[in-house]
Amino acid sequence: MNALIALVSKDLFLYFSNRRALLVTLAAPIAIAAFFGSLFGGSGNQAPSRVPIAIIDHDQSAITKRIVADMSADKTFDVQALDETQAAEALKRGKLRAIVTLPSGFGEQAPQALFGAREKPVVEIRYDPSQAIALQVVQGFFAQHAMESVTRTAFSFGNDSASIKMLADARRSVSGSASMSEASRRDMLALFDSVDRVRATNGGQAAGATTGNGNNGASFQVPYTVKEVEASSRPDSKYNGYSHSFAGMGVQFILFMGIDLGIKLLTTRRMGLWQRLRAAPLSRATLLASQIASGALIAAILFALIFAAGMLFFGVRIEGSAVGFVGLIVGFALMTAAFGLFIAALGKTPEATRGLAIFATLIMVMLGGAWVPSFVFPQWLQTASLAMPTRWAVDGFDAMTWRGLGWEAAWPAILILIGFAALFGVIAARRFDWEEK
Repeated sequence: MNALIALVSKDLFLYFSNRRALLVTLAAPIAIAAFFGSLFGGSGNQAPSRVPIAIIDHDQSAITKRIVADMSADKTFDVQALDETQAAEALKRGKLRAIVTLPSGFGEQAPQALFGAREKPVVEIRYDPSQAIALQVVQGFFAQHAMESVTRTAFSFGNDSASIKMLADARRSVSGSASMSEASRRDMLALFDSVDRVRATNGGQAAGATTGNGNNGASFQVPYTVKEVEASSRPDSKYNGYSHSFAGMGVQFILFMGIDLGIKLLTTRRMGLWQRLRAAPLSRATLLASQIASGALIAAILFALIFAAGMLFFGVRIEGSAVGFVGLIVGFALMTAAFGLFIAALGKTPEATRGLAIFATLIMVMLGGAWVPSFVFPQWLQTASLAMPTRWAVDGFDAMTWRGLGWEAAWPAILILIGFAALFGVIAARRFDWEEK
């Protein structure tokens, strides 16, 4: 029994004495759990991320202005003041989730369409096809605010000329409608008579309204129809969800290859091979550059093969700039190789370094939108994640594949990836130890 206790005590002491390994073991699940918890409500005290949309009002009627005002006041949305051209460009680049376009004549047609007596106006919703959930949110809340605005106008019982004219037009439309049954027409006309009596009695005081349903009675309908349009630089190309997943998982596992590169350098140093190479007529810069070059070539080839599989079996296509796509692969490959060298420069032993490197990589991948699209992040996290090279890589590959954007959308991400590669490379060159201490 004493021997058993001694052996168990020895294992516990060895495990908990390795502070770096213990830190990674505790920090990784805590950080990842906190990240996903914050995305799905957290403790309930934080405000959810607002959905950025634009509303284009071609009608400029009292009803549409009220809808725009109500949507802008709704905490669910961040309604941005953009013209149609600016909004379309922002939507293609993923800066907006949807554009709601209210057609001319909406304010006149919708109240009458509410009674089924007139053709419904068509509301166009252009949306980011990678974010179907956002489309459902926009549709649901727009329906709420539109119905409130239209019914408020239809049953305002005001004595102003606009209200009187609206109900008079609705009465005429119902009276002349060939699509309504005689019973429905009779019920609707009786409702209009009641509205006139309430207006006369209340002198314009607001009153409530009741809707009926059933085949033989009066029934109200949604006073508009929705036309959904996917936002893409190429309307004939449909969104392919595999494009984003191959970008995200490619970024993650190529970075894992970079970790292997760094661990390999540490192992090589432990074996004394770096010292032997230093004895040859080779400069330190040449040796480090060779590691970055070979690592970058491996990363680029692997990434190309990953996307080739996506194109061959899952229909992934480069809808944007092919040059930009290649540039992103090269930029990310250089960043990965420099990251591996950076790991080797800061690490002491392969065993201690692997855990910390994996933890750092998971954080970069997580915040880069490889696991969960970055649009679901809280607003502050969406901004903070721009400090991660992975965010630029994933967004860049999205832009070059399914978004169908041009070179102008690729070069900022390429420059930032190369900048991170230079940063990691400079730190590695200054900190790299040629002998294990």
